[in-house]
Amino acid sequence: MKKNMGTIDRIARILVALVAIILFFTDTVTGTLGYVLLAVSGVFLLTSVISFCPLYTLLGINTCPVKEGK
Repeated sequence: MKKNMGTIDRIARILVALVAIILFFTDTVTGTLGYVLLAVSGVFLLTSVISFCPLYTLLGINTCPVKEGK
């Protein structure tokens, strides 16, 4: 897997995931929506850790900075 997520994108995803997790565990968001947000948060955290988003590949998006020289 080639990395396709930049640092800012990864940090933003982690922050959104943490906020959603906090909202779920403080019972601010409950029910089906809460579980969906929890699942999306898990995906956000996983993709942030591995710096690869399959959806970005399908859409042709790459936020990872281009290395010059090689």
